[in-house]
Amino acid sequence: MRRQVRGRRRNPLRRRSDVVRTWAALFFAVLAFAGAPLLGLATARWAYDGARAEQTAQRADRHRVSAEAVGDTRAEPLPAQARPDRAYPVTVRWTQPGGQPRTATARVRDEVHPGDQVEVWLDSRGRVVTAPVTDADVWQHALSVGGYAAGGAVVVLLLGRAGVRRVAWRHRMDEWERAWARTGPQWSKRRA
Repeated sequence: MRRQVRGRRRNPLRRRSDVVRTWAALFFAVLAFAGAPLLGLATARWAYDGARAEQTAQRADRHRVSAEAVGDTRAEPLPAQARPDRAYPVTVRWTQPGGQPRTATARVRDEVHPGDQVEVWLDSRGRVVTAPVTDADVWQHALSVGGYAAGGAVVVLLLGRAGVRRVAWRHRMDEWERAWARTGPQWSKRRA
């Protein structure tokens, strides 16, 4: 890159569009190698803070209850491409702190039969909900959002660089046409 910038300074055939294209390439390279990672880190930090706040709210609102399965999961064999963390619906029963029995449908990861003990998560209203977000889920969310932001910034920069190159190329051809219109008749001994 440095050689391109220095080499074009002294070249008598250098056009203004060549200088613009070279400096634009340098600008986009600096943004791609320094700006995109910084944007990715800032976005990942923002996503991490948001996910951590959601995790804290879920942990404060949800609690785990041991319940007894009332029905079967009716688990069909999993196809090869199915996710291993698939959840199956099952009817469960547990006793509330006041002594009242409660029945609801919960999702469990493994096949269960009547009488098996399963863990169920309840919110503050007593509704069956999913387990709170784990630390691994928070990190996965933050890293994926940060990675997508950095990758998206690089794609936008590459598209911008391609646009600048295209416009600079068009200007370069126009500059060469004007220069040839001035010098062409002298070389070809034609009259314009």
